[in-house]
Amino acid sequence: MAETKKRRRATRVGVVTSDAMNKSVVIRVDRTVPHGLYKRYIKRSAKCMAHDENNECRTGDTVEIVESRPLSARKRWRVRKIIRPAGGETRAEAAKGD
Repeated sequence: MAETKKRRRATRVGVVTSDAMNKSVVIRVDRTVPHGLYKRYIKRSAKCMAHDENNECRTGDTVEIVESRPLSARKRWRVRKIIRPAGGETRAEAAKGD
């Protein structure tokens, strides 16, 4: 039986910028890179579309995304977990306050 190698999937951490779609979110991933000539660090960002199966993410949440197979024309990532909700408190704490 041929053994299949498990490939380590790329992960990124970013902030949700849009959750208007069904089961999809747009994530802004920031990174810092050194300038080619001046060697100062500058901020660069990229937008990724990610699959959010349960529609749990809200705008402003910090999430971890993981690389996946192509899910649609532009979706190549899945939301693994919500690291920090937008308001800073957990969803359960926010629900208790209402």
